[in-house]
Amino acid sequence: MVPAEDATAVVTSVPELAGDEEANALFDALPVSQLATMWSALQRISRRDQTGSVWAAKVYFDHLPGDQPDRALALALEVLATERDKPTVMLLNDKLMLSLMFAHGPDLIDRVEAEARNNAKLRWLLGGVHFGTGKPFERRIEAIADRDAWERDDIARHRPRQLLDCDAMSVPDLARTWVEQYSKSDRDRDDNFFALMDYERELREDDPDRAIDLILEILKIEANPVLLSMLAAGPLEDVISMRTIDRIEREAAADKRFRDLLGGVWYFRATDELKARLDALIGDDRW
Repeated sequence: MVPAEDATAVVTSVPELAGDEEANALFDALPVSQLATMWSALQRISRRDQTGSVWAAKVYFDHLPGDQPDRALALALEVLATERDKPTVMLLNDKLMLSLMFAHGPDLIDRVEAEARNNAKLRWLLGGVHFGTGKPFERRIEAIADRDAWERDDIARHRPRQLLDCDAMSVPDLARTWVEQYSKSDRDRDDNFFALMDYERELREDDPDRAIDLILEILKIEANPVLLSMLAAGPLEDVISMRTIDRIEREAAADKRFRDLLGGVWYFRATDELKARLDALIGDDRW
């Protein structure tokens, strides 16, 4: 297992790559054992620490189940055998096994069954693999999967120590909470992250002015480009409408950082009037 403090170093040791072909060639040349170490490290990297190297690795692993199913299964088995941190291992389903079995289940099920006979960890992992389609390979997974053990652990990993009460928070407290939750690594996210997302949706629908207040408050305390890109493409993009454009224009005139943030918004589906007003604000300053 790679210690959390070394996770970023493991992945960022990969050089910046010119394109997909170069990245794929580099990762394909790694032995599965090294690939597993890198995969585990990726799950612990904070969003704010994601570099070009990290994104290149993420793209490779995202494509692996579809492009190289045998290597993807070998990677899953290696992580199961070597990674001792259970929340990290559980991300194999989120990031790999579900897409692998969905795309190649019929071709891999014989091998999976054979591996699972003497591998309790694999039977546990398969407890989180189900699609509800009733296909023959899925019924064979269900026959060997330890569903109860997986579901107990899955509930436990998503349970926060203390539930967020977003309604009771001030806007500055919400801003600090947003930064904290969106900075977390994939491994460390729990139900509080999704509670915050639900609250953001409620604000957009019921109190868009408070949603904009929150965006402005986040801008006061955060400058990380990765988090700002998520702020632009998420809360800001979602709150822009004819209902809010007057306020958007006022804030953009008063706050250069807010105006710059608008450059990360996509609005090709907006009405002609809304597009024209956003074009006037953003000009050529799109990201």
